[in-house]
Parts: sequence; C-alpha cells; structure tokens
Amino acid sequence: MLATIELILLIISSYLLGSVPIAYLAAKWSRGIDIRQFGSGNVGASNLLRITPKWVAILAIIFDLGKGMVFIWVAQLLGMGIVPQIIIGLAAIIGHNWPVFLGFSGGRGILTTLGVTFMLSPWLAVIGLVLAFGSLPLGYMATGVLFALIIFPIASWFFSQPLGITEPIPVTLGFLAMLLIAIIRRLSAPTTALATTVSRSELLMNRLLFDRDIRDRKEWVSRQPPEATPTNKATPPEDEQAKG
Repeated sequence: MLATIELILLIISSYLLGSVPIAYLAAKWSRGIDIRQFGSGNVGASNLLRITPKWVAILAIIFDLGKGMVFIWVAQLLGMGIVPQIIIGLAAIIGHNWPVFLGFSGGRGILTTLGVTFMLSPWLAVIGLVLAFGSLPLGYMATGVLFALIIFPIASWFFSQPLGITEPIPVTLGFLAMLLIAIIRRLSAPTTALATTVSRSELLMNRLLFDRDIRDRKEWVSRQPPEATPTNKATPPEDEQAKG
C-alpha cells in the first residue's frame, strides 16, 4: 500500500514538474515576450535560444533535462523497479508537452525525453545526441531527433546487453511510448497562419519530419506576431550577433 502511494505521488510530482514551462517563463522574464508568438512558436529551449541570451537558454536546457531525471532518481533511491521508473518518466514528458500551467499546450519534450533516456540507458542517450546533432549542420535537427526516437526502441530490444539494459521488454515499450508521444505532439501542434499556405497532407508531413508547418526553415524560425511593434518585437539572432 505504501509503495503504491509513493508511486502515485511521484507520478503526480513528475507531471507537475514537467508542466513548469521554463522556456515560456524565461522569455517573459528576460525579454518580456510570449515565446509562443515568436520563431517556431515552440515552448522549448531551441526556440528560446533564438530569442534570448544564450545563458538563459542554457539554464532552461538544464531544467528541462532535469525534469526527466529527478523523480526517476528518487524512484531508484526508493528501490522501485524499471516499470515504475518508466511511468514516472513518461509523466514528466507528458507534463512538458501538455502542461497544466499553460493550458495543456507546451513544448515537444525532447530534452525531457533525453533526461528520461539517460536514466534508463546513458549510452542510448549519447547515441541520441549524436544522431540529433549530426543533422544540425544540414538544418534538419528535428528529423534527426525523430530518427533517434525511432532508433531507441529498436536498439533497446536488439542491443540491450551492450547498452546496459537489464529488462528490455518494459524499456522498449517505454521508448515506443515516447516515440508515440513525440509524434502526437508534432501532429497536434497549434495551427499557425503559415499552415494555410500548404495542403493538409504536406502540413502533416512537414510536422512529422521537420516539426514545422512549412518546409522553409528560415521563414519558420523568423516568424513574428502580426501585431509586433518595436517595443515587443524580438531581435533576430543575426542582429544580436551583429551588435555583439
């Protein structure tokens, strides 16, 4: 009975911590803007990095990673098995993607997913980072992230022993759940004005592969709110670099 209560409390705590929209709060505190109206519109560290000083985004990155780690670590200290740990981790990801503190519309949960992955298999987390950042120079990091999420359940099943995974079945199912959550979040993202410029099928493909409504990345990440004024308009990264 006590173990059940502890698990329920950890799941709730993990969801609530995941729901803290640190990128939204950081943009409000540092620039006085709503991050959902700028760049990709994503409430995440990647979008925050484009519109705030780098140190602000770095702190948000650390926080979002920690969301997926802290309560799994607590569960491990309490001697809980791998299944409760996975459930707690999924709660953090769901909290980030559908936060109660932001009208159930948050980010993509990639950093939080990476934090969960690190707690389940550090080597697999490293592989995920390599795959994601390997696609960065080509401007297709979102595609690399999707590929990494697809690789996770495959690798955890077929290479469980080298990756230090002692219970491949629940871990593989957990990674499949993470992949499904990521796909659902991408496809169900709030519609933007740019979505009307492409067909429905193209929109879904763009969201699935590139995590944006249109293929043109430059136009997507430089998006500004229609009512932007000199006082609330975010300075593009290129302008900030020119000033520095």
